[in-house]
Amino acid sequence: MIPIHPRLYLFSLRTPLAAVCLMLALALTLVPTLAAADEEVNLYSARKEALIKPLLDRFTEETGIQVNLVTGKADALLQRLKTEGANSPADLLLTVDAGNLHRAKADQLTQPFSSEVVENAVASTYRDPNGHWVGLSLRARPILYVKGKVDPSELSTYEALADPQWKGRICIRSSSNVYNQSLVASIIAADGTEAAQAWAEAIVANMARPPKGGDRDQIKAAAAGQCDIAIANTYYLAGMLSSDDPGEKAPAEQVAVFWPNQPGAGDGRGTHVNVSGAAITAAAKNKEAAVKLIEFLVSPESQAWYAEVNGEYPVREGVEISPVLAEWGRFEADDLDLIELGELNGAALMLMDRAGWK
Repeated sequence: MIPIHPRLYLFSLRTPLAAVCLMLALALTLVPTLAAADEEVNLYSARKEALIKPLLDRFTEETGIQVNLVTGKADALLQRLKTEGANSPADLLLTVDAGNLHRAKADQLTQPFSSEVVENAVASTYRDPNGHWVGLSLRARPILYVKGKVDPSELSTYEALADPQWKGRICIRSSSNVYNQSLVASIIAADGTEAAQAWAEAIVANMARPPKGGDRDQIKAAAAGQCDIAIANTYYLAGMLSSDDPGEKAPAEQVAVFWPNQPGAGDGRGTHVNVSGAAITAAAKNKEAAVKLIEFLVSPESQAWYAEVNGEYPVREGVEISPVLAEWGRFEADDLDLIELGELNGAALMLMDRAGWK
């Protein structure tokens, strides 16, 4: 549209026809601007606000799309989506673990989407094959051992933790924790149900105490002498090592990371990994904007932020990891398609229950 000089506005308004034309021109000019300003994404996030809000603010700065954030526990957000149904205001779900992403899909709370940007950025291992969800960051669940109490040469695989030498020496979370459910699901996928059942029963027998607390609590219990081995996600350890709180940092400094199931150890399938991920809700009213947000979150800049600030591994290749993670060295990750973790979640939970894993 040809711009109208300000001095001509008053002159042109002296005739009714000219005034109408001018008003129409202004309206047509403003409509796209108002539409862009009204773009928004309603996001339900199981990630804490501090772990995602800076990225969302950056997205809004770059695109003009407003992100309305609601945070909560993963289970609570899934239940909220079920309750709200088609009336849910949520466009996008961010949650942790492939098990939760699979549950959302199985409960028909998500819808498929396609994006060349996402497909080019994220390996198919970390995406739902039907396009219902995509991983945004990786976390590994290795073996942590107390320095001076365990010689790393004694360690090899997850399966070897079933050996009697570890009786009364292992700290691990409860069976209600989805991270452990996915770990057991990965063992079912690798070794079969019967072998996984025997493994779970042996792990229960080797526990130093009944399961309690989160991953950080397992690390602190190991540092306090309650056990020699802890199983925990890497980003919890990274967060403790980066903390200014001596109560967090000191225990973390007493343990070291061992990458189980590396080539040459057992089947060499690699260390168990999982994702935090995103899914567009079935009720999404702003699907296009939600896809733009997902594309932003898998960009090199966002992936680098995840790695540096959250202590997680990027899902996108070629992105530098944080110095804390780099100190632990490189490792081979299990290349199991993560959709299998979700599909085997129910079997894993029943297996753990039969094993007496509280």
